[in-house]
Amino acid sequence: MKVAVTGATGFVGSCLTKRLLERGHQVLIFTRHPETAKRTFPNLEAIAYTPTASGSWQQAISGCDAVINLAGEPIAGGRWTPKIKQEILTSRQLGTQKIVEAIAQANSKPAVLINPSAIGYYGTSETATFDETSPPGNDFLAQVCQVWEAEAQKVKDLGVRLAIVRFGIVLGNGGALAKIIPPFQMFAGGPLGTGQQWFSWIHQEDLVNFILFLLDRPQIAGVFNATAPNPVRMAEFCHTLGEVLHRPSWLPVPEFALQLLLGDAAKAVLEGQQVLPQTTLSTGFQYQYPTLKAALEQILSDR
Repeated sequence: MKVAVTGATGFVGSCLTKRLLERGHQVLIFTRHPETAKRTFPNLEAIAYTPTASGSWQQAISGCDAVINLAGEPIAGGRWTPKIKQEILTSRQLGTQKIVEAIAQANSKPAVLINPSAIGYYGTSETATFDETSPPGNDFLAQVCQVWEAEAQKVKDLGVRLAIVRFGIVLGNGGALAKIIPPFQMFAGGPLGTGQQWFSWIHQEDLVNFILFLLDRPQIAGVFNATAPNPVRMAEFCHTLGEVLHRPSWLPVPEFALQLLLGDAAKAVLEGQQVLPQTTLSTGFQYQYPTLKAALEQILSDR
């Protein structure tokens, strides 16, 4: 299978690309930085592109069997200034729009588009439980996800199968966990904020396995939550992380400190949401790491 991948050098994309290669697929990388991509994947064809602009790169989509679109500005990269918020929105809205445009122009169209979204779609709550049938929230991330998904939905008018994967917090060697671990290693770890907010997570390997699962099954389409079936509250997450690291989890990070550091972005950390993967489970997908402790033990054993 010939698979086009955007965001192939990112936290999830690099792991996915390696797995696609191990399975014998032909992988075509679309990247803003071909030289960097070539250092990571020296034997792959890397096509230079501007994600938010039409261009000759779009011609390369023709003849691909599948497109996996993982590109987008980081949501947790730092303080949400108005400029950063606009980049978060534009990178997802226009980036997906240009991928769909390329598919529309292709003489030989891919059979499937796998496009991410995020569980931020549901908004935040300490009491509600969300699954794939739940309505959207109304905060900034929820609005971004709605616009993002609306652009992806247009590919169905072209006769292309669509799978939208709403990512939870992805745990692996890197990503969010890399930012959380250092305080614990210095015996200064603890819950962020009240500790009562929900933490809906997924092991990186389960996320990649689920994307491959969708790639292999032409009968499956729709919206899927990429979260483990056992979300936890932040206090439990930090307690379990401390236990696995053999470190205490006693020094909470106060809300005002996160707000000073992250501004509006602190909302995503301080409030959270309890998200269940009901539709994902209904496909028959089997999680390797359904529980937090097993996931953290595996990740930290590789360090």
